[in-house]
Amino acid sequence: MRHVRLIALLLTTVAVPLAAQDAPATNAPAVPAPAALTAEAMPPIPLEMAERARPYLEARGASFAGWDPNARAVLISTRFANVPQLHRVEMPLGARTQISFEDEPVRGSYAPTKGDVILVGKDRGGDEYFQLHALKDGRLTLLTDGKSQNRLSGWSNDGELIGFSSTRRNGVDSDLYVMNPRDPASTRIVHESQGGGWALLGFSPDKQTAYVADYQSVQNLDLYRLDLASKAMAPIGDPAAEIAYGSLEVAPDGTLWVTSDQGSDFQRLGRLDPVSGTFSPVSRETWDVDGFALSDDGNTIAYVVNEAGTARLRIMDVKSGKVTKVDALPAGQIGGLEFAPWGELGFSFSSAKSAADVWSLDPATMQLTRWTQSETGGLDASVNVEPRIVTTKSFDGLEVSGLLYLPDPAKFPGQRPMIVSVHGGPEGQSTAGFQGRNNYHLNELGIGIFYPNVRGSTGYGKTFVSLDNGPFKREDSVKDMAALIDAVRADPAVDAARVGLAGGSYGGYMCYAAAVQLKDKLTATQCTVAISNFVSFLENTNPYRQDLRRVEYGDERDPVQRAKLTEISPLTRVSEIEKPMFVITGANDPRVPKSEADQMVAAIRANGGQAWHLVAADEGHGFRKKANSDYAFLAQLMFWEKYLLGE
Repeated sequence: MRHVRLIALLLTTVAVPLAAQDAPATNAPAVPAPAALTAEAMPPIPLEMAERARPYLEARGASFAGWDPNARAVLISTRFANVPQLHRVEMPLGARTQISFEDEPVRGSYAPTKGDVILVGKDRGGDEYFQLHALKDGRLTLLTDGKSQNRLSGWSNDGELIGFSSTRRNGVDSDLYVMNPRDPASTRIVHESQGGGWALLGFSPDKQTAYVADYQSVQNLDLYRLDLASKAMAPIGDPAAEIAYGSLEVAPDGTLWVTSDQGSDFQRLGRLDPVSGTFSPVSRETWDVDGFALSDDGNTIAYVVNEAGTARLRIMDVKSGKVTKVDALPAGQIGGLEFAPWGELGFSFSSAKSAADVWSLDPATMQLTRWTQSETGGLDASVNVEPRIVTTKSFDGLEVSGLLYLPDPAKFPGQRPMIVSVHGGPEGQSTAGFQGRNNYHLNELGIGIFYPNVRGSTGYGKTFVSLDNGPFKREDSVKDMAALIDAVRADPAVDAARVGLAGGSYGGYMCYAAAVQLKDKLTATQCTVAISNFVSFLENTNPYRQDLRRVEYGDERDPVQRAKLTEISPLTRVSEIEKPMFVITGANDPRVPKSEADQMVAAIRANGGQAWHLVAADEGHGFRKKANSDYAFLAQLMFWEKYLLGE
């Protein structure tokens, strides 16, 4: 069973008409907007700005997508045109041979052990209605129904079967299916689910039993054994217990390996009894174990520890329990762990001074091998700055922290402006890694960047992640953000009078909330795919997500909670927004509908406020196409140059 990150698996109304780009007359050459974008109430982007920033727009990364079991070759995802595609690399630092050629991003993997099938997932325009395909000779063969939302969640160890969830029955519930991807007619439903959080994670070695997850929240995931012949479901442990599981793999001898917070505030790696649910931890770190991979022979485990936002790799010998630290990698991010049949570990790695690239490790010799070296637009990545951790106490004494990147003081002396960038989720975490095009702010404009991790963020234990749950605790996270902004503004290197704030998704809600509640601390805000009204968001988000989000935010169907959700919604206090705002929206967003942006922009303008608005007709929850994301970045750059630098 290949590595599965459970949380990663699970987690519109009438729009205001959009006008053509509204801009003052100018003779300066401007960057043409891509056909899918509509820019409203914002000036044209000067062509010279694009020319200045060009190298930063051309950086790319490569992520590890798996081993070819029949050759010492890797499958990677990287972008050479408008969207990431799959490529094959035959040898370390060898040529990247493109093997998929779609107009939408694709992700995929080889069938374990057999390697005779490359399974690919693809949606349309960011709508997240993923379909499963088989890739061969550059062409995709559709394996699912072409209409519902489908999510691959597990292979059998021998590569014969896949498990996936699909909403095909009623468009809402994530039913569970099993298929031999070589024969789509073999597809059969094995469990009719209630809710949108179900996933089939793995199979027993004899493929008679499947291991199933029902995701309730970031703090609560129930595991079950599913008999594939009778379809009988049995709980693993007590479903009433609030326990989180992060990953699950099945060893060749049938042992279940998981990460779990059972008996701890943090996720630990250990064995799970498939009947009683008793968890026997083997890792000893006092941080979350973010992911792991099990070798094909079951003798070696690689796992990643999240140390305050920095990933650290560990190798464990299963028989002896000996753990070896991999210290040769600098501070950064590690993901996509997978062992090859011959024992080599593949993974993705990025750091402040290195874009994401593919690496491997020989556990026997601890030798690291770099497989790709992605381009950074010709820029010297070694000059990129490293972050430092800022810690402060919030209103109730809770310690909160964030990552602060400051420009080189020799190049940019004196106090510098700052952008506060808030992560989404809220079950997420800002971590130390490659800044990509944001390095332009640091290296060329002298604008610092601060990434806060307020209560509700992952990585700091299950108590911390629960502190913002429900409508009556929601604004405590805004108070955390206020405390962190105050701490950063007090830094002698920061110009307290020039601080902007940006955020996307839940971070977009925080952005709207900051525009209302923290306006005296900020000069402007840039909010992307953002929640403006919790009630309309919960009513209009994709049906499969509604109950999952109600656990986090509250239930708008309950009158008391509805009243509080309305009270804390930024749209309710929109008249208090005084500073300029830039809103970015994906028209196909299934998570935060476009209507959330439309109603906020319309309300700000109705009150005489200033709101730029950029909408992509072919994007969803964030921009994935290079042409769109380039234009959006340049538009944001123009916004910050105007309102932070006064240019």
